Amino acid sequence: MTTARLPLFPLNAVLFPGLVLPLNVFEERYRAMMRELLKTDESEPRRFAVVAIRDGHEIAPTAPGMPDGTALTDRGPDAGFGPEPLKSFHPVGCVADAATIRERPDGSFEVVATGTTRVRLLSVDASGPYLTGELEELPERTGDGAGTLAEGVLRAFRNYQKRLAGARERSLSGDELPDDPSVVSYLVAAAAVLDTPAKQRLLEAPDIAARLREELKLLRAETAVIRHLPSLPAVTLTHTPPTPN
Repeated sequence: MTTARLPLFPLNAVLFPGLVLPLNVFEERYRAMMRELLKTDESEPRRFAVVAIRDGHEIAPTAPGMPDGTALTDRGPDAGFGPEPLKSFHPVGCVADAATIRERPDGSFEVVATGTTRVRLLSVDASGPYLTGELEELPERTGDGAGTLAEGVLRAFRNYQKRLAGARERSLSGDELPDDPSVVSYLVAAAAVLDTPAKQRLLEAPDIAARLREELKLLRAETAVIRHLPSLPAVTLTHTPPTPN
């Protein structure tokens, strides 16, 4: 397996390969990370790894897009993650390539990154200005029946969208939906309104077919629930704001 050491960006969210991640970066430890990434020439990938925080483990204060009262103070890179940060994060994450890193006048950053490769987190180093991790690249196996499963997931996803969004909410048209099983599996995992543990299980699936099978079950279950909750304010659930650090 290929291993690498990359900066770590823990989030209360899951990033999938091929999906875009907007970030508002205001804590000093993550500002330091972005300043270091900016030293990499634009012709080279500016890579960091996104790992989801386990429920109940983060105690560092944050606010949506706005600096918190401690953002500019001297806080260690592992602040909020306990004496063993490795235990605070889910074991599988995703490498992100920062296509855009824009520094604002106040020193915070606006970042747009894209998920590229699944990785397993082996260790965490808190000795520098930001967390880094030793990461092992995970192979992308297809599994049995992925093509047929992808077709079923797309049908279930279209039905799910109609139930969830309603006539006023934009949904993906048939022309916009892909047919590659891997792309389908990650797109649906990212677009479905699921909690972080459910999305994390999809990211950790051993192969594409297993991920698609799980998505098919989740989509059918969620669609059945929505069918019996006509007053669900779905319009607010399908809007995803930029993720604050």
